[in-house]
Amino acid sequence: MTTININAEISGSIWKILVKPGERVQSGDTLIIIESMKMEIPVESPQDGTIEHIHVKETDTIEEDQLLISIQK
Repeated sequence: MTTININAEISGSIWKILVKPGERVQSGDTLIIIESMKMEIPVESPQDGTIEHIHVKETDTIEEDQLLISIQK
């Protein structure tokens, strides 16, 4: 099995986490919503898989390139 890591493309804060570990997701599903500069930015799954680990929690302040979620393919 392969693990895909999803990193933040922008700094901001975690507004909402929409998935849980063990949950199956499909490519294009919204996983997390980041709030940055008063905008809501969805983070989508790049492929089908299972959420292996969520590395952040709601209200966390994050930096660009920070690890957010690991998905097992």
